[in-house]
Amino acid sequence: MSATAGQAQGERGLAERLGLKPGQVVQEIGWDEDCDEELRESIENLTGTELLDEDTDEVADVVLLWWRDGDGDLFDALSDAMRSLADAGQIWLLTPKAGRDGHVEPSDIGEDATTAGLSQTSSISAAPDWSGTRLVAPKGRR
Repeated sequence: MSATAGQAQGERGLAERLGLKPGQVVQEIGWDEDCDEELRESIENLTGTELLDEDTDEVADVVLLWWRDGDGDLFDALSDAMRSLADAGQIWLLTPKAGRDGHVEPSDIGEDATTAGLSQTSSISAAPDWSGTRLVAPKGRR
């Protein structure tokens, strides 16, 4: 395997950890200069589509929500993210890892997600500086 092929597989692996599939539409909310570019590129490479910005009117299969402590009200952000989500869609809430600027306590995520009507299904290390929390609407509400 060439170095380029290995690098491409590694990049795909980042998006695959999120459970993304080719053809899915992913909306990105909360982008800033501190976001992980390798993760963003891997999502576009795997899905074959460009990330939609937060102002889109399109329906998304997945919403990628970059969130930092101090960004505002997480409940409001989650509620807004659900508006453009397909019925069986999911939100990946990406927050800085513990010890990094903008870290969000897991208890705060759990509380705001539950209040917004979402269930937390998994948490992963999404990128070197970012944790990912997968949120979905309960099956009865989809």
